[in-house]
Amino acid sequence: MSLDPSVIDTLSRVSTATITTVLLKKGLRNVWLRGTRPLRAGQPRLVGRAFTLRFVPGREDLATPESWSSPKSTRGAIEAMPDGCIAVVDAMGVTDAGIFGDILCARMVKKGVAALVTDGVVRDLAGVLGTGLPVWCNGQAAPPSVAGLTFVDWQQPIACGGVAVFPDDVIVVDDDGAVVIPAALLDAVLATAPEQERMEAWIMDEVEKGLPLPGLYPMNAETKARYDAEKNN
Repeated sequence: MSLDPSVIDTLSRVSTATITTVLLKKGLRNVWLRGTRPLRAGQPRLVGRAFTLRFVPGREDLATPESWSSPKSTRGAIEAMPDGCIAVVDAMGVTDAGIFGDILCARMVKKGVAALVTDGVVRDLAGVLGTGLPVWCNGQAAPPSVAGLTFVDWQQPIACGGVAVFPDDVIVVDDDGAVVIPAALLDAVLATAPEQERMEAWIMDEVEKGLPLPGLYPMNAETKARYDAEKNN
């Protein structure tokens, strides 16, 4: 199910740092996907439903170039990706075999995929950059995926960057990396994250004015009352 444009608009104005704070207050500490760094500087903050892909360790009888023609392959998974999704790939943190190269990334662009997120690496770096697909990954390597990984399935629960990601969870990516919002907590994040952003922007303005941090960050009752009064004016 695709995200409502209003949800995308709201979350595109909320940093991943803020989202981790909001989810921490809900009891979730492990939502930031380790090893997911923007491949290119200046990539926009993006929001989309997770479309999951999973690799397991390479096994010589299965991880072969011939496997690329199998219906259960990365090629098949890409053809199943819906418009606007964010592909989230569990590569087990392997950094010496590129999961996708320029051709696969180019096809994802044609499919309308919003971004690729993986704890692994890509190959054909110049070509991948040339496709314009926004990528968050752990670097680049020349060998193909079958040199170290076996692709097994898509749209199943995965562990990417040490974080559990389920199909249709919501992914937000920015300069700080990738964060997962569990689907069941989306409404709660939408209800609180924008206000958290507004509050922190106000606090930053107060810091710029020279105010000390005690009582300001976090706010004490007096500061909170002043914030509420100014917010409502």
